[in-house]
Amino acid sequence: MKLGNVIKTFSVCVLLLGTVSVGFAENIDPYEDGSQYAYGENVGWLNFEPNTGNGVQVAGDKLTGYVWAENIGWINLSCENTGYCATVNFGVANDGAGNLSGYAWGANVGWINFDPVVSGDPTDYGVKIDGDGNFSGWAWGENIGWINFHSADLYGYGVQACKVNFEDLANFVDDWLESDTGLPGNLSGNDEVDFVDYSIFANYWLDYCPGGWELK
Repeated sequence: MKLGNVIKTFSVCVLLLGTVSVGFAENIDPYEDGSQYAYGENVGWLNFEPNTGNGVQVAGDKLTGYVWAENIGWINLSCENTGYCATVNFGVANDGAGNLSGYAWGANVGWINFDPVVSGDPTDYGVKIDGDGNFSGWAWGENIGWINFHSADLYGYGVQACKVNFEDLANFVDDWLESDTGLPGNLSGNDEVDFVDYSIFANYWLDYCPGGWELK
């Protein structure tokens, strides 16, 4: 990184120390390296970022969108996706620390529990998201068995959510005080990367990326 960018990065880091983060929805597989798959021994691969349809978005309080599995079809992570929460209120919640709970629904397989409990077994099997956005743990479907999110078990695959971190900061400061169309750091849409964009970026800091995030 150029010395000027190092200085700008340090300056923005100092400013970020006093900001408060808020939660936003984001896309799966931020680095486009295939980090979008969980695996069920009885159903095969589950794709959290399918090529068609709506994939999964993660926020600090919930997951929304759909998972696609070739052998069982679509899995709905929230009643918000279809607008019938008043009739059947369900969904996968995030406690803000990456601990998931609640139920997804597959029309062909029924309910899938993201925080399952095994009677007499104290093990915490629930699905979790770490500080880098990596999923781990297990979900359970009565009709399909266990779904594994541990990337170490999945031939290098897994599921990762986008989180705003120092890489995004470095990309942001590369555009600092630049004026042009199409700059990733131009978050406000005014074709200038300035303190308006910084205030937007600061609100995303260390939280889940919003939809359409371009700074990865």
